[in-house]
Amino acid sequence: MEILGIDIGGSGIKGAPVNIETGELTSDRYRIPTPEPSVPEAVADVVAKITRHFEWTGPIGCTFPAVIKNGVALTAANVDNTWIGTNGQKLLREKTGCPVLLLNDADAAGFAEMKFGASQDRTGVVILLTLGTGIGSAIFVNGVLVPNTEFGHLDIRGKDAENRASDRIRKAEDLSWKEWAKRVNEYLQRMEALFWPDLFIIGGGVSKKHEKFFRYFDIKTEIVPAKTLNEAGIIGAALAAKMLL
Repeated sequence: MEILGIDIGGSGIKGAPVNIETGELTSDRYRIPTPEPSVPEAVADVVAKITRHFEWTGPIGCTFPAVIKNGVALTAANVDNTWIGTNGQKLLREKTGCPVLLLNDADAAGFAEMKFGASQDRTGVVILLTLGTGIGSAIFVNGVLVPNTEFGHLDIRGKDAENRASDRIRKAEDLSWKEWAKRVNEYLQRMEALFWPDLFIIGGGVSKKHEKFFRYFDIKTEIVPAKTLNEAGIIGAALAAKMLL
């Protein structure tokens, strides 16, 4: 069974049909740069264009970089602030003519990892952290999601954690892997002290280079790289949208 998954990010919007039984993309991803400014109408038009590209008429799962409650964006990370208070789910349904489920992007990535990735069949407390433009987070307790966590905004030394330890900051400040890993380690230790997880999963594009920085971590919790990588949002969104069937 296939469902179209679409992943809305600050720099690009990409989608593909997903076989929700295997987690495989059944077509090549189609990506369009996120419009500037990334206001709701413009972003929704891009989602509609991706939907038409695949000649899609069924359910759509769509991620968004924000807290999402009942389809409404309550925050806006790396997209235009006019999204705050917008019923994005309703807007996307109108633009695409399809049933749409809108959810937080890190939550979607977590669904993908729990079903097809690094935490298959794991129980206990599993925390996914995506290190990218910011720090996205998803926490699962015995396989059940606690939605809309915003652990990237945890205060570390007077700053949001993502303004110290995201991959964006590593690049912007030209930090060595060791220097950056020290910051990430401090963040992980704080998360460890608060939640005592059984497993950390590190996602985001930088997870492909985990061998460059994992060795510098000093934490008690098992830590592994994500397996679904850049397809996690697409796959997880499609999985979540199964409820629309």
